[in-house]
Amino acid sequence: MQPPTAFRHEKKHQINLREDLVLSCRLRKLFAHDSHAGEDGSYRVTSLYFDTPYDDALRDKKNGVSQREKFRLRYYGKAPDAVRVEKKSKNGSLCAKRSAWITLEQTRLLLQGDSRFLLESQDPLLLEFYSKIQRGLRPKTIVRYDREAFLYRPGNVRITLDRNLKTGLGNLDFLAPQLFCLQAMDDPAGTVLEVKYDAFLPDLVRLAVQVPGRQAQSCSKYALCRRFD
Repeated sequence: MQPPTAFRHEKKHQINLREDLVLSCRLRKLFAHDSHAGEDGSYRVTSLYFDTPYDDALRDKKNGVSQREKFRLRYYGKAPDAVRVEKKSKNGSLCAKRSAWITLEQTRLLLQGDSRFLLESQDPLLLEFYSKIQRGLRPKTIVRYDREAFLYRPGNVRITLDRNLKTGLGNLDFLAPQLFCLQAMDDPAGTVLEVKYDAFLPDLVRLAVQVPGRQAQSCSKYALCRRFD
């Protein structure tokens, strides 16, 4: 039986370079980086997002639909050993994510349009992904950025700063990162700040992530990268 989906709170802000510099300096003094961090504290994230022929995920986002979902493939770093299939679900300001690993060989099969191996899986997420592909789900756009992530155990808090958001036009081979050269944000030096937590946000974190004059807002890296279609 599939385990129940655990939803978490999610808040997002778009901030500028100056705000990023001040905020990141503060966060580094207070919180530890996550395990993916490189020597500079950040790591590369590359995703391939899927959508229906009618762009249901994109339209639901733009129309502010409360309950929605997205499927994507994702890997970390520049030379992945494997790739994750992920499903992100939203319910208002709450979000949840489920994931399952596939091999590079299986990823290449998906990029070639062959999803039959998913049907042989015993993983509920991969079987759901196969079902959605049979109903028209297809790769739409690549999203790549450099992430600096911080963790705080009380409240199971995760704070991320996503910088250098890029996408590519025409080519959906997200295993070839040299193809992604198109800046996706109006401000090339802009950063997406995200704060995720469980039942409560500790006061220390709430004060640490405050940016004067900024309020939480709807911000989707997928939607930003789809602007160039």
